[in-house]
Formats: sequence, structure tokens, C-alpha cells
Amino acid sequence: MLTLATTTPGEPEIFASLQGEGPSIGRPTAFVRLSRCNLACHWCDTAYTWRFSGDNRPHRDNLAFERGANQLVMDEADVAARIAALGQDRLVITGGEPLLQGPGLARMVALLPQGTAIEVETNGTVAPHPALDVRVTQYNVSPKLAHSGNPAELALVPDRLAAWVSDPRAWFKFVIAAPEDLAEVVALRDAHAIPGERLYLMPEGTDSTALNARLRWLAPLALAHGLRLTDRLHIHLYGDTRGT
Repeated sequence: MLTLATTTPGEPEIFASLQGEGPSIGRPTAFVRLSRCNLACHWCDTAYTWRFSGDNRPHRDNLAFERGANQLVMDEADVAARIAALGQDRLVITGGEPLLQGPGLARMVALLPQGTAIEVETNGTVAPHPALDVRVTQYNVSPKLAHSGNPAELALVPDRLAAWVSDPRAWFKFVIAAPEDLAEVVALRDAHAIPGERLYLMPEGTDSTALNARLRWLAPLALAHGLRLTDRLHIHLYGDTRGT
């Protein structure tokens, strides 16, 4: 069984859209969003996947979501059938933190059509299940910086970072909220030998105005440090909405 997020009560967040971030930006893709996360970013734009009533981990909106309306348990075969019905040759598995459900994901992706490319979006703290790992085409690893509000000992696990660096399928995406965040990214890059060609900077924001304002000062910083820049295309196209 898999625990999914919902778009509306009782409707799993399984959909087709354009990938909005990172190396696959703009590609037509199927998405499945899982519920639950082991971290708590105070700016998280999918807090409905983890901040349920009774969870006091801090978030800037201070909203609490009812678990029954925002979480759904489904059989792996049913999830795979819904994904296949979307007719896409690429799947992005996102969350929450999807690698918390590695065994169920391994069973689910084994049921997808042959040739389906699999991307996994992860905060980088959880090792992939071996049976899932062999099916993954690309990992989009987003280590959380200090401004996320997560303690470094939870968010930046040295052994895990080393494992991702050694995997050529892993691309790194750092969320940037202020210019001073660049110093932390550069320090992490240097300390863990993260290849610059696999490292993206992405502005934090859930509306076009905020994203464009940050891109204006982030672009020259990316250029100065020789780092790649990614936008959040889905926010510009659809806003901060579920199922997009």
C-alpha cells in the first residue's frame, strides 16, 4: 500500500503536467505525490502532505490540515494503473518525502509500462530502497539549507550527501530565499565535492511576483559562481495549486 496526498478529499494527487523545475523542466510528465515527510520546512508549499492536526512543527502559514481529507491509502496496482492511464513516458514521484515509502514504491513502479522513465524528488536524507533504486532514471535531490528551519544534523546527513554525489543520476537543487544563502550552498558544494554541472539554484516562492524578484538578484549570483539556475515553471503557469 502507498500513502498519497490528495487534490480533494478522496482523490489522489496523480496528474499529468509539465515538469516545473530542474534538469527536466518543461517536459510532459506524470506525477504522483506521496504523503508524509521527515523534515519540516517552514516555507514548504506542500505542507498538506505532513502538517496534520496535532503536528506542531513550525510553518510560516501555521495551518493544520485534517489527515482524513488530505491523505489517502491506495493499493500499488491501483496507483500504477492511474499513472499508466495518463499516457506519459516519464513519472515524477514527489512528496512529502517519497523515499520513506520505498518498498511500496518499488512494487508500484514494477507495474508501470516498460520504458517509463522514473524521477524521484527527495530531500536527500533517506536512502532509496534497493528494489526501487534499480528502476530510477533520475534523482532530484534538494538538501535543505538553514533558512528551511530544519536542524543541520537532520537535513544534511554527510553519508547520504556522499552517496548522492557518487550517483551520476542525482541532480542537486538548492532553494534560495536570500542572497546570503549562496555562501551555504558554496560551502556544501566544496565540502562534499558536489559537481557544479549537477547543481541548480532555485528561487523560493509560490507566486510569480516573488519568483521574478528573486530571479533578478539570483541570476547574476549564479553567473558569478558558475552555477545553473532553474525557475518554477508550474507556479507561473498554474499558481500555487494542487495537481499541477
